[in-house]
Amino acid sequence: MRDTQKGRAVKPSEESHVPGAWSAYGALLQHLRKRAGLNQRDLGEAIGYSLEQVASVERGRRPAKAAFTVAADRALDSRGVLEALQDEVDRAKLPRFFRNFALIEAEVMSRFSYDPLLVPGLLQTEEYARAVFAGHCPPLSEEIIDQHTEARLSRQKLLIRAPLAELSFIISEEALRDPVGGMGTMRGQCQHLLEVSTLRNIEVQVMPAKRGFHPGKNGPFVVVESKEHHQLGYFESQGVGCVVGDAVEVSAFALRYGKLRSQALNIEESARLIERMAGET
Repeated sequence: MRDTQKGRAVKPSEESHVPGAWSAYGALLQHLRKRAGLNQRDLGEAIGYSLEQVASVERGRRPAKAAFTVAADRALDSRGVLEALQDEVDRAKLPRFFRNFALIEAEVMSRFSYDPLLVPGLLQTEEYARAVFAGHCPPLSEEIIDQHTEARLSRQKLLIRAPLAELSFIISEEALRDPVGGMGTMRGQCQHLLEVSTLRNIEVQVMPAKRGFHPGKNGPFVVVESKEHHQLGYFESQGVGCVVGDAVEVSAFALRYGKLRSQALNIEESARLIERMAGET
């Protein structure tokens, strides 16, 4: 956690690197399989996967999906041992620069974010998220797009996790009007925002276009509070993420967010605007 005591840029690196979580999961799967007296083909037949898929997971070349894990736990009578690693496996599917913050995010008591360019990842539909990753430059392989999309959707467990986290999202009107993935994708995305905003721990506000200068013009950012009531900030740009732990800097983030909340449309006005947008797309 030393990196969270001050701002530190996390540089991106090759996505082809095999994460340790996948290797550890694979080694445990192999141990449990051999203990059960099964070969890879036997296990594959028992859980509905091919021999090649089982072998790839055991070698750490391919991450296990949740359905694979549930089936393997049942077939190997491992009492949820593999399922206990699933969150780590999913987190390792995320872009490398984001993984440290994702670990922090999963445990927060509150999370407040401002997003001027895109719908925030925690609120994205699968189609919208896939379109975002498909537009990456340089291009990502289909396998990496699938992995990043799966990991982004897995992060959304935070929305309904117990105990509930207090979540606030301010999204620019421009981001909601930008047809990422096409008009049909944006229609579904707006409808999803309306559904999510009915959850009692979630507030969605829209920063209207042509508001003039406001603190969010400097870029997107997140403020979180841990279970120990420590506040941290986070921001990213062009594939570089930075966790901010300095108390003075985080205080400034929180102050800016409070001002943005007062300048954005209120919750009811925001819902009406999003509903109109859903009808326009």
